[in-house]
Amino acid sequence: MRWLYLVSGIICVALGAIGAVLPLMPTVPFLLLAAFCFARSNPEWERRILADPRWGPQIRDWRERRAISRKAKVASVAAMSAGVAFTGFTLGQPWVWASVAVLVIIGGWIVTRAE
Repeated sequence: MRWLYLVSGIICVALGAIGAVLPLMPTVPFLLLAAFCFARSNPEWERRILADPRWGPQIRDWRERRAISRKAKVASVAAMSAGVAFTGFTLGQPWVWASVAVLVIIGGWIVTRAE
């Protein structure tokens, strides 16, 4: 079972790295999953994720207080809004409504988390 957590953690780090350069793909949720997997398979790699100066504080805030910083909230809602606009311009109706639903549901959930 340990190897399954290790492989899952590596995949999550790869997806998080992709999300760091692609504006519409998240980074922190994948790194949260990676830290979870590494805690069960390779504690040294978990420690390295938590010690990272850019992503570590966000992951620790979520683990300790279930909190998302205001800056991260604004960035995520802005990225989702850009996704809605992009979908509206490229695919139009009815596909834009799926993007609007994601923005309302996920964006609403993000905005209501503690800071």
